[in-house]
Amino acid sequence: MRQAIYRLKYGHWKVLAVPLGELLAQYVRAKPLPVDTLVPVPLHPRRLRERGYNQSVLLAREMGKILGIAVAEGSLERISNGRAQVKATDAAERRRNVQGAFQCRDDGLRNRRVIIVDDVCTTGATLNACAATVLKRGALSAWGLALAREI
Repeated sequence: MRQAIYRLKYGHWKVLAVPLGELLAQYVRAKPLPVDTLVPVPLHPRRLRERGYNQSVLLAREMGKILGIAVAEGSLERISNGRAQVKATDAAERRRNVQGAFQCRDDGLRNRRVIIVDDVCTTGATLNACAATVLKRGALSAWGLALAREI
């Protein structure tokens, strides 16, 4: 799993989003959540330009196709370009790094029940920051789902 995520994220093996998105969809089918919208964790525009794509968007699109759930790609945006979370030394730094990093572009998530989709969860700081942002903007609920948990 580590190698597949690394290749998807940094090796431009975008085709891996298909089987990995299917794994996420299988999980949601096995453990249903009351959701109607998938929200990929956004990259800062600068990082998106560097990488050329957002792996969380690719995963959410695959999940959405399989599950028949809408994907809200542009509703949540990253407004600060802090250090990459992978470079943070501890949980406190990860929390500081994403504090105030996200905002909702519009009211598109108001009254929606969302799953925030990411590739890896280490401390949960990114997923928590995204969830707090969408809930503050009117989402009814926010769940986090990642392919892997790094400990």
